[in-house]
Amino acid sequence: MTTHQILRLPQVLETTRLSRSTIYSLIKKGQFPRPVKLGERASGWLQSDVCAWVESRRALSIVKQ
Repeated sequence: MTTHQILRLPQVLETTRLSRSTIYSLIKKGQFPRPVKLGERASGWLQSDVCAWVESRRALSIVKQ
């Protein structure tokens, strides 16, 4: 059975080191994973999606060097 850790916004901000406004701007542009709805007023991101995004950024920086 696969388990998926859900990250709330403060954890995503800490992991990516981006601001809240940058995260939502990237989501709007389709360049960052969309959050999943957890309830009426709660959402979060799959840790695997955030980690994959961070890894893709790292891979891009290596290619550009």
